[in-house]
Amino acid sequence: MAYQVFALKWRPQNFDQVVGQGHVVGLLKNSISKQRLAYAYLFAGPRGVGKTSTARILAKSLNCTTGPTINPCQACSPCQGITQCRSLDVLEIDGASNRGIDEIRALRESVGFAPSGGRFKIYIIDEVHMLTNEAFNALLKTLEEPPKFVKFIFATTQVSRIPATILSRCQRLDFRRISVLDIINQLRKITAQEKINLEEEVIFTIARACDGSLRDAESILDQLASFTKDKISISDVASLLGVLDQEILFEITDKIIKKDAWGALNLLDAMLRQGKDNRIILNNIIEHFRNLMVAKISQADSYLIDLPSEIIKRLFAQSQYFSLEEIFTIFNLLVNTQEMSKKMDSSIIPLEINLIRLTQEKKTNTSVTTEGSASPKTKTNTTVPTPEEKSAVVAEVEPRIQQNDQQQEELTDNKKLDSEKKHLHPAKEEKPPDQTELPDEIKDNWSKIIDQLSKVKMSVATFLTEGVPLKLKSGTLTISFPKSCSLHKETLEKKENRLLIEKALSQLLKTNVKVKFVLSLSEPAKEEAKQRNESDSFIHSAMNAFNARLI
Repeated sequence: MAYQVFALKWRPQNFDQVVGQGHVVGLLKNSISKQRLAYAYLFAGPRGVGKTSTARILAKSLNCTTGPTINPCQACSPCQGITQCRSLDVLEIDGASNRGIDEIRALRESVGFAPSGGRFKIYIIDEVHMLTNEAFNALLKTLEEPPKFVKFIFATTQVSRIPATILSRCQRLDFRRISVLDIINQLRKITAQEKINLEEEVIFTIARACDGSLRDAESILDQLASFTKDKISISDVASLLGVLDQEILFEITDKIIKKDAWGALNLLDAMLRQGKDNRIILNNIIEHFRNLMVAKISQADSYLIDLPSEIIKRLFAQSQYFSLEEIFTIFNLLVNTQEMSKKMDSSIIPLEINLIRLTQEKKTNTSVTTEGSASPKTKTNTTVPTPEEKSAVVAEVEPRIQQNDQQQEELTDNKKLDSEKKHLHPAKEEKPPDQTELPDEIKDNWSKIIDQLSKVKMSVATFLTEGVPLKLKSGTLTISFPKSCSLHKETLEKKENRLLIEKALSQLLKTNVKVKFVLSLSEPAKEEAKQRNESDSFIHSAMNAFNARLI
């Protein structure tokens, strides 16, 4: 017997073999059982989901010698003729190559002839949206009042291109993309019957790569069966499809967690040297962080992640190093990378830059951080900053300097106005808060509290460094911020951030402590924050690199 490709060999021959289209199969079975058959059917849906196969099965059910029946016998002459594409009563027409009005006129003339041996004369027009408007118009009257022995079955991947006058004359059935789980089960059945030896992860990779098309999945499996004589490995699939091995995706994410920019860049370079498409690399990284997000919020339920159980366990473990906010930030950066790639001649450069930025942003505590990672203060950077790093710091510092200059001018004007008011209306001078009410445990361990918070959520620790603890009264610690740090105050007042700070303070003092954030223009508070910032290793290195000073 001649060799048949899997897509043809495993083509469904009855309704029960149709994969992933239970809603369509159920409706057709009921229509046949109740003898409520439409004149024309329109099967709409993406490629490779079973539209043409279902049309043939419907034709068998109608013309089978035991029919109309929902279970065609597959042995009678009409069934055999339809299976072998030689039936005179079932005509398959390619709409792309027979799209003109002349072809449709010839079809309309043949409609009046009775079937030669079957019960119905069935016209299956594939890719019907390719017909011209004139051809569609020629079909209108025939579709509205066809002979009783004629049935039309149209199949299309672009239902929006079909005129409304045609749609209104057809019973429309929408075919869905086949789920990854259904494709996996079908591929397992094929590999068992064909005795193909492969790794479990291979099936998952094929199912995710075919975008809901079972025909594409069967074609990929067919290629892999000829790819190697031995057991098919995940590396074979990666080579054939150009996708990334899950191990590579975990390694890239580990580099981001460990702030290893050089290692991440080397991994990217190695993949590009292997001929991987940078767009596929980017899409795979985005999909990996999508899986991390699902693992983060699901905790136990993993049915939304189409991967083997061993990979899912690793995703659960790796997701603990990120908060949801950090994953969202990474998503935005990766999507921006896609947009940048479309606007540049070299689509690799945006991927390189933003991959490094992911690691650097974790390092500088701007947006992407790793829960449980060491504080930047525990590691001193002794290397000379590169031009790119200088540019990044300048881009970050310049808006803050301009903002501070503007706020300084406003503060000067306010002071002048207050001074004039005091000459007209003398008032009592406000005294700074009493610093003696602050326990020594907080004074001596304030920097340790910030370090402890940095290991839980770096953004909270970064904003808190601008604040000064003033006093502890009735179990409430007042923390003062300069007026220019109102954003810091608003961020820390959010419930989840405030609870983290209160928890750290309560553990230190061994009692429940609440926090209160205030804005203060007092010079002592600003000077103390300035001195503490000057001692910060990151700010100190930036000042040395640019010969700058704090304002």
